[in-house]
Amino acid sequence: MADHEDEDLKMALRLSMQHSPPEPKRSKPRDAAGASSPEDSRRLQRELMAAAAEKRLLAARSAGASSPTPSPSPSPVSTPNNEKPKPLSRREGQFGVEDGRTGRELSSEEAYQLFSMVFGGDVSKGILAQWSNQGIRFSPDPETSMGLVQHEGGPCGVLAAVQAFVLKCLLFFPDDLRKGASTISPILGPKASPRRQFQGSDNFSSLSDSEKLRALIRSMSEILFHCGSNKRAVIATLSVTGKELEVPADGSKDEGTIKALEGLPIESASDLQKILRVETYSVQATVFRRLEATLPFFQSRMGALLFLISALLSRGLDAVQADRDDPSLPLVTAPFGHASQEIVNLLLCGQAVPNVFDGRMDLGGGMFLKGVSTCVEVGFLTLLESLNFCKVGQHLKCPNWPIWVVGSESHYTVLFALDTIVQEENELEERESQIRRAFDAQDQSGGGGFIGVEGFHQVLRETDVRLPPEKVDQLCSSGFIVWSEFWQAILDLDSSMGGLKDSSGLMGKKVFDLYHFNGIAKSDLNGQANSGSEAPVQRPRLTKLRVSVPPRWTPEEFMAAAPSGSGGDQSSSRDAEVAKPEPPQHAPLVDCIRTRWPRAVCNWVGDPPSIV
Repeated sequence: MADHEDEDLKMALRLSMQHSPPEPKRSKPRDAAGASSPEDSRRLQRELMAAAAEKRLLAARSAGASSPTPSPSPSPVSTPNNEKPKPLSRREGQFGVEDGRTGRELSSEEAYQLFSMVFGGDVSKGILAQWSNQGIRFSPDPETSMGLVQHEGGPCGVLAAVQAFVLKCLLFFPDDLRKGASTISPILGPKASPRRQFQGSDNFSSLSDSEKLRALIRSMSEILFHCGSNKRAVIATLSVTGKELEVPADGSKDEGTIKALEGLPIESASDLQKILRVETYSVQATVFRRLEATLPFFQSRMGALLFLISALLSRGLDAVQADRDDPSLPLVTAPFGHASQEIVNLLLCGQAVPNVFDGRMDLGGGMFLKGVSTCVEVGFLTLLESLNFCKVGQHLKCPNWPIWVVGSESHYTVLFALDTIVQEENELEERESQIRRAFDAQDQSGGGGFIGVEGFHQVLRETDVRLPPEKVDQLCSSGFIVWSEFWQAILDLDSSMGGLKDSSGLMGKKVFDLYHFNGIAKSDLNGQANSGSEAPVQRPRLTKLRVSVPPRWTPEEFMAAAPSGSGGDQSSSRDAEVAKPEPPQHAPLVDCIRTRWPRAVCNWVGDPPSIV
């Protein structure tokens, strides 16, 4: 019996190296003795390949038996967190040849579930065109060469999330990229190594193509494994004209592959089923090599959609639906086809939760709203918070690295700093964070910024703030306490009473630089003037902002100090910046920055940064 199994395994291994078109799954049982027809032979081939995959997976699990947590099944539908994964069935083994080269097509049921989850049941051809005509490619413009360029509306949420991870690699781990190592080791944030200060370079034009591609592949691998609970990653590729498209082993671009994708329709679940192939991997280094080999797929016009599908399948379609508050809505929002917050959160934190606050909110009756449950590598800020439509929690607001996806009503961009010191808190910020955490713990309004009287007294006890009785009565007079009024009372309270009164006005001084990248290609008048061309130059935009955060001024006082201007003059004295704010420049991005650094004043040179 063992000899027969060894022969089957050897045969399957030989067959798995061939690239014959995968056969659709059949429910008819196999008659091994009578497998003489071509159809029976092909069916035998597929099942032997599945058996070999299952054996390799079981062997890999046996080798890693010291791990207390079993690896999940590489099925596109993950099991609930409270259930142990079941042993692989033969059908589940076909989901992807473990660390192999041959994927399988989705079943009609899986393709329908995937398509309806992403696009819904009534999606316009315009939205489908947006999502099937956006590749993951770097900008050819030297000044923005570290950025992914966007030509279509809609997939910006996917591109911005990938961009944020790419920047993490380029800015803070350039040595790893120059070595060309394909081994994917965990990248710990600066919070895990407090004695080391990380500082990146703004010489983006010096980045080589190989460094950028390694950063992209490493970022994609990290995101997919994070979606798969750091145990697996699913890679979605394409198959057209009846055979799988392969890329040469040397990684060179296969122009035939790119050309074959031209005109491919993606208008229904059946279209998706015909061309999609999925592969499951459990080793990060293997994922890196496979992504490197199939990179032209993700650079092609189908790239953004393929990566989204890969992330969804890595998480598991059932798990994605369980993450959401309302799984009946499509992940791509109507009527403009924008990426939903679930998509962005999936790529940033590995779960497709719909909210940006920390943890979950108890609505009573066993109902909860789901937010972000863990600290993240790169974060998220949104204009909607400045408009009081939501409250971003500390997990997304204070990520491990000073990089944030920025959301507006219709677009996603990226904000980042070169120096991790901008994340470090000074005396005032540490105290503010402590008090704010205690305040938010009593906030049952979903981030509305107010609490009840009972919760207010609890905050005073936890933070050792001793307000005068008359001030307490004043704050509690309406029956609820607003954060802004409470914070102002703390700023007016002497330090001996637990307050932050500071006569010098220098205690919370911060001055630093931020960079904003908008990947959508738009006309650039400066580029037009430099090129001498009559047609406007289409390029992404990168803006450097000087940020000053004096603690004694409120945002309203900043806005009232002087009208918005277009100049970028900077004060030569940082102390003068704190003592008296310079005329501020304003753009919607500034409102987003103030959700992270209240009272911030921003200045820049040239056109204002755009988040649309």
